[in-house]
This record gives sequence, C-alpha cells and structure tokens, in this order.
Amino acid sequence: MFRRREPVPFAFLAEADSFRSNVAPPPRERASAGQMAGRWLMGLTIVAGLVGSLVIGMPSLSHQAPAATQHSEASTGR
Repeated sequence: MFRRREPVPFAFLAEADSFRSNVAPPPRERASAGQMAGRWLMGLTIVAGLVGSLVIGMPSLSHQAPAATQHSEASTGR
C-alpha cells in the first residue's frame, strides 16, 4: 500500500525567489577580430553549402515530361 509522507515545508524556496545578490557577474569578453572573421567565414560557408546543394539538386527535383519518340522518315514506310 501507499505510505503517507509527512508534509515538508518549502518556505526556503519562497525566500530564494525574493533574494537578490549584490555581486555583479564579470563583464563578457569581447570577441577579437580574428574570432569575428572566423564566425562570419563559418556562416558564409554554411550558407554557400546550402545554396550550392539547392542549385545542384534542383535538376533532380524538377519534373520533366517523358521525351516524345522521334520517328525517322525511313521507318514511316514511304
């Protein structure tokens, strides 16, 4: 059977929500020029890969009608 547990007071959670620290986190480091250039280059590489795969894949995605069979004059039986 189920055992009945004693209620646990969670007053400390309510106190934790209202607590404000007076310690500020350290400021974020600014990215160097090399890091920014690397991020831009990585982004451009990913975009170029996606566009390239779309361009290469478009012919296979396009629906082409079956080519009509051509009859030569020799086979028409003149």
